[in-house]
Amino acid sequence: MEPIFIFLYVYMFVVGACIASFVNVVIYRLPLGISVAKGRSFCPTCEHQLHAIDLIPILSYITLGGKCRYCKTKIPVRDTLLEVLGGLLGMLCFYRYGIDWMTLISFAFVMILVAISMIDLDTMTIPNSLVITVLIVTVISYPFIDISVIDRLIGFFAVSLPLYIMNYVIPDCFGGGDIKLIAVCGLMLGWAHLLVGMFIAVVIAGCYAGYLMLSHKVDRKDHIAFGPYICFGMFVALLYGENLLQLYLGIFGP
Repeated sequence: MEPIFIFLYVYMFVVGACIASFVNVVIYRLPLGISVAKGRSFCPTCEHQLHAIDLIPILSYITLGGKCRYCKTKIPVRDTLLEVLGGLLGMLCFYRYGIDWMTLISFAFVMILVAISMIDLDTMTIPNSLVITVLIVTVISYPFIDISVIDRLIGFFAVSLPLYIMNYVIPDCFGGGDIKLIAVCGLMLGWAHLLVGMFIAVVIAGCYAGYLMLSHKVDRKDHIAFGPYICFGMFVALLYGENLLQLYLGIFGP
């Protein structure tokens, strides 16, 4: 590998970790109704304002021994793991698209999906503001993703409309946030890639739900957060949806 590409991979990891650090702020503040644009970061326990040296992604956690500098409360390791994940996702997007606008678009897309996933896991809700942010990325991505307007419009309704109707037949079988997220992702990916993403989401969610039921951790009336599985499926569909479609057609096609 040429030195310039090594540098770019390292650069994407650093940028990804920094963006993920901000995503951690969004995950914490948005459900509490705290502005993510105003106010300095603070320790949730002692509420002491954090300085720049306390906010270096990954490194601050290591140098502080995983504890707040001021009150010595343990810092959730999840925050640091998300920073590592952000770095790795930045590298993955660059690996997939190289020096291209789609690297930035796909990275922005997945960072929003990470925020949606974690908030859904924590609160069983998907904020409308994040769905709108996905819509903004969708509009920006239009010139860079070769999918027709018709395919996008079909994608908007292909899954979301049946789920919306199902909610009238079986109340609360799907969350409204899930339906809106699927609709917006369909507008971005088109109906074919949307179905790839939904297939991945349903299979993984179904396997996990089956495990929880067999281990008696939940029963049939309980709900699990479906948002993380939707997000994972849609990101895979964005990066490799066409490859997966061709693989499927090669195996099961005429």
